[in-house]
Amino acid sequence: MLNFNYHVPTKILFGKNKIEGLGTEIKNISDNILIVYGSSSIKKTGLYETVTSILKKSSISFKELSEISPNPRIKIVRKGVELCKKHSLKFILAVGGGSVIDTSKAIAAGACCNHDAWDFFLRKAQIKEALPIGTILTLSATGSEMNGFTVISNEETKEKLSFGSDLLRPQFSILDPTYTYTLPANQTSAGIADIFSHILESYFCKEKDTFLCDRIAEALMKTCIEFGPILLKEPDNYNARAQIMWASSLALNSLIASGKTGDWATHYIEHAISAVYDITHGFGLAIITPSWMEYVLSVDTVYKFVSYAENVWGVTGKDNMDIAKKGIEKTKEFFKALDLPLKLSDVGIDDKKLDEMTDKAVMFGPLGAFKILEKEDIFKILKSSL
Repeated sequence: MLNFNYHVPTKILFGKNKIEGLGTEIKNISDNILIVYGSSSIKKTGLYETVTSILKKSSISFKELSEISPNPRIKIVRKGVELCKKHSLKFILAVGGGSVIDTSKAIAAGACCNHDAWDFFLRKAQIKEALPIGTILTLSATGSEMNGFTVISNEETKEKLSFGSDLLRPQFSILDPTYTYTLPANQTSAGIADIFSHILESYFCKEKDTFLCDRIAEALMKTCIEFGPILLKEPDNYNARAQIMWASSLALNSLIASGKTGDWATHYIEHAISAVYDITHGFGLAIITPSWMEYVLSVDTVYKFVSYAENVWGVTGKDNMDIAKKGIEKTKEFFKALDLPLKLSDVGIDDKKLDEMTDKAVMFGPLGAFKILEKEDIFKILKSSL
């Protein structure tokens, strides 16, 4: 294992009715805040009224920023930064899924600097401070409720970029599985694909002495495999929602990445796709992940695929390469069972912009660590995904 530091300061309030502690958690930090949320869904479910009532009872004043879209835009981040600076807001409460939380993190960073927030994503500036944030999770997917990463899109430049810092880790996150009951089936499926992909990005590493983290990762993948299909049949199954929600947080809170070098090529490729075509992130990952697996599988990498196939899927075969290929097929079958797209053509993407997507994927250099991918490799993976 590599040397590492592990510090996850986010306080988790998990379970039914944990929102009752919201006022106390925020009041300890500030009484003048920004609430960030997405569409009208939290108003339809009654969550908005619950949140605002608690804030009013706790004498916490607030401004609102809503209509956060999937693949959130830098334009709305700039609007949030302006609100925070204008009204001296000192805390951000994100009520929603990864898009809302990521937007809130970018605002938190932008509100404490004198340059444009997009400079962080272009790696032209380094974060030095940020407003504290808290989250109320309504979609299990990105793990943003317990990590310091944010991903934002720029409509003008057709770029989707990320950056991270421990300064962006939420102070607290309220994880009540009942808040995910009303999610459409396609959002639930896309979220599970995102969780599964996060686990794979850490699992497929170049280090070979990562026994403990690998076994934890395999348990998380098995959790997705066990409870994902149940949620499509029983969307209000509390135990299934709870298992997936906690798996989402553990998949990307640095736990299974400790002591190893993650790959992350799949995510960078997907970011390039959704930057150009604005598709759902989880859909893109379900398409690219098997293509990446097939491309990087070789006599040098087969050992890890065998571990994955045997320990996660219970696969047996005549030889290591046979076992590895069966594991990849099981991955495809799993995504298909969740009614996820398996080809770019399934989401209306053809070969017209392969070069553009390839260029965006490698704008900061080659991708991957498990296997280094150059520009021509990315192009081939995209082409094979058509």
